[in-house]
Amino acid sequence: MSTATAASRPAPHVTVNRPNPVSVGTIVWLASELMFFAGLFAMYFTIRQAVPEEFALQSEKLNLAFAFANTTVLVLSSVTCQMGVWAAERLQPQRTGSLLQFWRWGMNEWITLTYVMGAIFIGGQIFEYAELVHEGLTISSSPYGSVFYLTTGFHGLHVVGGLLAFLFLLGRSFTAKRFTQHEETTAIVTSYYWHFVDVVWIALFAVIYLVR
Repeated sequence: MSTATAASRPAPHVTVNRPNPVSVGTIVWLASELMFFAGLFAMYFTIRQAVPEEFALQSEKLNLAFAFANTTVLVLSSVTCQMGVWAAERLQPQRTGSLLQFWRWGMNEWITLTYVMGAIFIGGQIFEYAELVHEGLTISSSPYGSVFYLTTGFHGLHVVGGLLAFLFLLGRSFTAKRFTQHEETTAIVTSYYWHFVDVVWIALFAVIYLVR
């Protein structure tokens, strides 16, 4: 009797937590981007080893204090980006209080702030380029100028790509009839990219501005 009862019971449902394919694809793509930047770092160190005196001389033109302030803005933007992700995970696209109550902000407010900080970083980089060009350091003036503008310039293009991704994320949030896990996933994978861009810049800042 007990055997028949046990046999008639349905098998327990087993839930398998499979990784999100979008997240996995993003991580794989970022791994390839990491290889790209590794190549830029290798180029930088190779040329630096070939002409160390020129690197030491030209690096004196860099404004360390300004670059540090600009770096701080970008690093803090990773914090605001993550705050936006946590709001997205709560499925909270908009704030639930006044604009001054930042602890009640939703994803849109945090991502907008992140976008502004990223734009400030790009503006700061353009300003730095203008100052260096005024001092005679251009992409064709020396090997140091070439490698400096290539490494920081390619990173700047990646930051611009992140800003475009934020615009897409915000547009999708505002136009969606209902904020769902699809919008949450978009926020998460965008944050992966932004954090990656920040980490790469920290490494670039250390190599270019600190290790002279």
